[in-house]
Amino acid sequence: MRVGVLTGGGDCPGLNAVIRAIVRKGVQEYGYDFVGFRDGWRGPLENDTVRLDIPAVRGILPRGGTILGSSRTNPLKQEDGIRRIKENLAKQDVEALVTIGGEDTLGVAARLSDEYGVPCVGVPKTIDNDLSATDYTFGFDTAVGIATDAIDRLHTTAESHMRVLVCEVMGRHAGWIAIHSGLAGGANVILIPEQRFDVDQVCAWITSRFKASYAPIVVVAEGAMPKDGDMVLKDESLDSFGHVRLSGVGEWLAKEIEKRTGKEARTTVLGHIQRGGTPSAFDRWLATRFGLHAIEAVRDRDFGKMVALRGTDIVRVPIADATAKLKTVDPKLYEEVGVFFG
Repeated sequence: MRVGVLTGGGDCPGLNAVIRAIVRKGVQEYGYDFVGFRDGWRGPLENDTVRLDIPAVRGILPRGGTILGSSRTNPLKQEDGIRRIKENLAKQDVEALVTIGGEDTLGVAARLSDEYGVPCVGVPKTIDNDLSATDYTFGFDTAVGIATDAIDRLHTTAESHMRVLVCEVMGRHAGWIAIHSGLAGGANVILIPEQRFDVDQVCAWITSRFKASYAPIVVVAEGAMPKDGDMVLKDESLDSFGHVRLSGVGEWLAKEIEKRTGKEARTTVLGHIQRGGTPSAFDRWLATRFGLHAIEAVRDRDFGKMVALRGTDIVRVPIADATAKLKTVDPKLYEEVGVFFG
């Protein structure tokens, strides 16, 4: 069997670990041949490939990013996109396609598999940890670790100058990074997309913190919104999946805090720092297990499925179930951590 592999959407630590596990087990145990498609769905659209064999994946376990490249290409928006993909898979003699990605990449895989007969197996990847049907996605643990380290560092400089420091982290629709890193880093305010925030309440928490002679740290997800306002956008442009470019809520909030409290406020936007660099031990472990189980699903011809983490077990679930809705922060969890606000 010849198997295709692609990585789509935003990059994250652990992608190379998945590719390595797929190829190592596929070659060594099943005798499969592999071909990598470059830059997400652009690869099968344009028949842009790279050979994947054991020498190609040697040494890539600790590397961030992806040796296959990635993009936010949406083949469903391309002229004759489905036909081109099917023709190019046939040209490459590909009998199965392992798609490693988040909501958008796997959403395309679900439609290709369910509606057009393209044999796909999915692997969940996103630093946002917002894919349903899996307890964790790889990349998330690394992103939380990076954000937590940044918050730890912000505490010392905030206290040196007794100013407010606002740390903006990624999280378009789900505040998992914000709530995990904010709690771990001892933030005094955590703002997430699932709960619209009251700026006056935020300022009250900040004022309370100063009364205790401590400098406040505010962690805000990029998709968080005030009660009386809209999402703060970088610009109005859309990507091929219809997403706007976020970032800016941290700077907006810092200005509001200064205006309402009279205290100096500065902003740190972590941005793509959260995506880059060496994956954590947990993400290497999870990504490797996902890769091993994904190639087993290919062997079983169990297409239209995604590998997922349930407790400590790797299971298979329909890709469509994993992309039908986002996994967001439960209001009870947000209420639970609220004891540390202010």
